[in-house]
Amino acid sequence: MTLKPLLLLIPAALALSGCLTTDTERGLAGAAGGAVIADVTGGSAVTGAVIGGAAGVFCDDLGVCK
Repeated sequence: MTLKPLLLLIPAALALSGCLTTDTERGLAGAAGGAVIADVTGGSAVTGAVIGGAAGVFCDDLGVCK
């Protein structure tokens, strides 16, 4: 497994994070990112999407993405 595709996703995610203002937008971005990262690392894309979506929705409530 190579980390190059994963490392290329990090700047893209950071660049897009400033555009997200609602829980829905953050949830969709988290689900997409989670699915891609899980697939690249050999995990289940569905599980990654669920975890990423939940993280995106709740990051504002936890004070992580303010």
